[in-house]
Amino acid sequence: MNKRPAEPLRMMALLVTAILLYSCTESYTPKPSGFFRIDLPKKQYRVFDSTYPYRFSYPSYARIVPKTDSGSEPYWMNVEFPKFKGTLHLSYKTVKNNLPLFLEESRDLVMKHIPKANGIDETVISKPENKVYGMMYDIRGNNAASAFQFYLTDSTSHFIRGALYFWVTPNNDSLKPVIDFLKEDMKVMIESLKWKKN
Repeated sequence: MNKRPAEPLRMMALLVTAILLYSCTESYTPKPSGFFRIDLPKKQYRVFDSTYPYRFSYPSYARIVPKTDSGSEPYWMNVEFPKFKGTLHLSYKTVKNNLPLFLEESRDLVMKHIPKANGIDETVISKPENKVYGMMYDIRGNNAASAFQFYLTDSTSHFIRGALYFWVTPNNDSLKPVIDFLKEDMKVMIESLKWKKN
């Protein structure tokens, strides 16, 4: 009895097994955790013009909330971005020979972020046609609590300070698209700010 025809089948089975075993030797590497996709709304603006001594344009997806808690002063407000869990805190002061103090306080509040920041970019603001002068601070760093701050003044009567914070643990790498998106809005607010007569 001839058993040779089974040998090619045995060789074929051995070859298929070897190929399967070889192809299964690669290790599996899991993908890193991702973040949810953020849908950014269309840019549209409205004007805040009330009894406050200043007015400006702000995005339609934000809401203005006057600050009325015990530590607040007149004309303080929050510009809230509920969809992004963020708030721009605006504080207003009347200038009466105290502008250097306000400037120093603003700088100190920005510099408190240095331990967590990778860098702070400063941009001078000068809008002589509206008597608006100041500074923007772009605070870079994954764990910085505030990503953007600014102050504006006419140097004689008005001073306003803004600081953007989020209601989540700082992770500015994942928040970067939102931070960049809201920075554009804050720049529109700064560009459009006008003082009212006292």
